[in-house]
This record gives sequence, structure tokens and C-alpha cells, in this order.
Amino acid sequence: MKFQTLIAALFFASASAFAPVAQTQKSVAPLQASNIREEVDSIGNNVAVKNLLLNVESSGLLTKVAEAGLLSKAQEAGLSLSKLEPLLALAADNTDILVLVEAATPELLPLLPKVVDLAPGALPLLAAAIQVPPTVLSVVGLGSLGAAVGAVVVIPDDTLLEVAGQTFAAGALGAAGVAALVGSQVLGKVLGK
Repeated sequence: MKFQTLIAALFFASASAFAPVAQTQKSVAPLQASNIREEVDSIGNNVAVKNLLLNVESSGLLTKVAEAGLLSKAQEAGLSLSKLEPLLALAADNTDILVLVEAATPELLPLLPKVVDLAPGALPLLAAAIQVPPTVLSVVGLGSLGAAVGAVVVIPDDTLLEVAGQTFAAGALGAAGVAALVGSQVLGKVLGK
């Protein structure tokens, strides 16, 4: 029985080798070396970055940062540009960080105009948040992660709406917790606390 199956398989395999192949349509679109013409202007500037900077200028974002007193509040909290220099040196020494930033740029660049649009409303919140000590941020982060776990445990998953609520609560609280913990670590290193 096995020998007959082998012979049949060989017969059908060799027969399919001589079957005609359907012709595929060939594309007549001209080939481009790259789509770089769409990404840069005639001078060589990145169009997305240029549009972002024009948007920052037209929205008066830097003026709003100055009016909110964000930089002076950061300086009062002990955060200055000279304290950020070691972070830049660390990033320059670790080329993996630069590779990750470069790889993420095409995905992140379209999000930056939305960040610029939302930034003026977030400035008062940032001005208040810069004065929060890193230990308080750590406690808030741990509390948020605990609340995310609590949402998964407490909210039943009997209906689709409850599962959606559970997923949203766990995602939002988990992301806020991780952001608070990372922020507390970075702020602690920068401030030396």
C-alpha cells in the first residue's frame, strides 16, 4: 500500500512539472531609485521637520513656554541644562541609543505635529509636575501599577463591555505607572536625588 502511494505521488509530482503556468501581468510603472524626492525639499531639508518647525513658530509655542515659567520652575527644582549634559554624553557614548532613535524617527515624526498642538494645554501641568520630587513620582507609579492589577482582578470579564473596560483601565493605568517610574528615575538621576 505504501509503495503504491509513493508511485502515485511521484507520478503526480512529475505531471505537475509540465503543466502550463498562468501568465502574470507586468507592471509598466516607472521605477524610482528612491522616494527621497518626497521627503526633502530642493535644498535638502527634511520636509516633515521643516513643517514641524514652521508649526512651532506659528503657534508661538516657545513664547507660551516662557509665559508659563516652565524653565524658571525647572531651575528652582534643581533642573538645569548643565545637569542634562551627562545624559547627552551618555547617549553619545552608547551608539545603540542613537540607532534606536534613528530607527524610530520615521514612525515618530508624524506624531510630533500633534504633540505641538497639544503642548500649550499641557504646559501648566508640566510646570506643576516639574516640582514633584522623584520619590513621590515613584509612589504614584507603583500605585498606578497596583491599580492596573486591581482593575484586572476586580472588573469581571463576563461581557464584551467589561472586558473592554478592563483592558482600557489596565492599559492606561499600566502606561501611566511605567511612565511615572521611568520619569522618577530620570528626574532622580538628573537632580542627583
